[in-house]
Amino acid sequence: MDGFLNNLATGFGVALSPENLGFCFVGVLMGTVIGVLPGIGPVATIALLLPVTFSLDPASALIMLAGIYYGAQYGGSAAAILLKIPGEAGSVVTALDGHPLALQGRAGEALAIAAIGSFIAGTIGTLLIAVAAPPLAKVAQAFGPAEYASLILFGLVLAVSMASGSRTRAVAMAALGVALGLAGTDVFSGAQRFTFGIPELADGFGFAPLAMGLFGLAEMAYALDRKRRGERVGGDVRRASLTRRALDKAMPAILRGTGVGAILGVLPGGGAILSSLASYALEKRVSRTPEAFGHGAMEGVAGPESANNAGAQTSFIPMMTLGVPTNAVMALMIGAMMIQGIQPGPLVLDTRPELFWGMVASMWIGNLLLLVINLPLIGIWVRLLDVKPRYLFPAVALFMAIGAYAIENSWFDVVLTGFFGVLGYVLLKLRFELSTLVLGFVLGPMLEENFRRALIIAKGDMATFVERPLSLSFIVLGIAVLALPVIFRMMRQRAPIQS
Repeated sequence: MDGFLNNLATGFGVALSPENLGFCFVGVLMGTVIGVLPGIGPVATIALLLPVTFSLDPASALIMLAGIYYGAQYGGSAAAILLKIPGEAGSVVTALDGHPLALQGRAGEALAIAAIGSFIAGTIGTLLIAVAAPPLAKVAQAFGPAEYASLILFGLVLAVSMASGSRTRAVAMAALGVALGLAGTDVFSGAQRFTFGIPELADGFGFAPLAMGLFGLAEMAYALDRKRRGERVGGDVRRASLTRRALDKAMPAILRGTGVGAILGVLPGGGAILSSLASYALEKRVSRTPEAFGHGAMEGVAGPESANNAGAQTSFIPMMTLGVPTNAVMALMIGAMMIQGIQPGPLVLDTRPELFWGMVASMWIGNLLLLVINLPLIGIWVRLLDVKPRYLFPAVALFMAIGAYAIENSWFDVVLTGFFGVLGYVLLKLRFELSTLVLGFVLGPMLEENFRRALIIAKGDMATFVERPLSLSFIVLGIAVLALPVIFRMMRQRAPIQS
């Protein structure tokens, strides 16, 4: 217990420094703004800011980027409730009941529930990070190359199985991501591969150009192409208001949503989106009035909003302790750490404790700042919704080009950003999921390196992956994840025959 308190004291010492407090405020404020504005999202914003983090202290950079991520979960609820246009993907479910509540004149109540539920879930999620991460990191230190290879493969399988849409498309995106990640110079043999004779690709595709192109240019172009507009709420919404009765009614849903999000957030492919969907389904199942859902049920706002914030917080656990990203944002965070020369994984807690505990402490501070920002400033967020995308997106695209060039003063990186922007737009039009691609891009080289290192240690014996209990466990779990949907489908097909 004393060690835990000492670690927290170290973390708050880092997070409460004037510099890091400022970066935390900038991160959560920026996250709220981009969460409110449809079509941008935290992935594009973090990708855009990757070049900026080069000159920052690692703790400051991660505190700001983390603030953008969980801040966007707060901000996304405003556009979802007021316009039925989710500003962030995790807020899609919130629009189902949040917007009907707004049309009934209860927008302030819905916004307040969303903010308070997010604060409670974020606080509990951060506590779980502080409690669960250190022992998990100790376990991870016992992992060898075989265990890591099996764990990463299991993560890819989970990401594919939990991706929305076609499983075949998800596999294709993961494979493309792995192929892009393997381009460059082979670290074992020194041979170049997938470089197409281009000298600039000797070190592989840059992470920042790929991320900015796929999640910045492509997402913005796709949002402009859709040109969606929601139904505006009548009246003047200037502040969030809440009655004690509404809070008492919403509190069980907030706690259930927090539990669902905390569990699903640590799974690859889980995070905020899956958490909010699962929470909404749970609330509808336990409700005495399920017919009210979709027509203005307060639990339909409280549960998913709490779940997406808890999921956003706990998704940091596998990223910080195992070095395995659970979603596209965590992949970007790993990229930011590698840019700073830090290898994500269990050794971070021992070699850079101020980095880990500083970020944990900043999450508590950030959640408090978000509560202060969101409740009184609703009127400002409403006016931000009037910003026209044709003015906003070109400015962001120009900033991306400058950022891509600034990485290595290379026009080739600008060209790469444009290339991945076009590729991402085409894939989005074809309904492929880009987050699975970026997970493959990050995990592919890690899988190859650990797989080949395990074979070198075992002198080429493939049996090493099933002879080690932990490695075998991950392989069995991966097979189970792939097999269970097939088994359930066969059971459903046989059910009518048996009756």
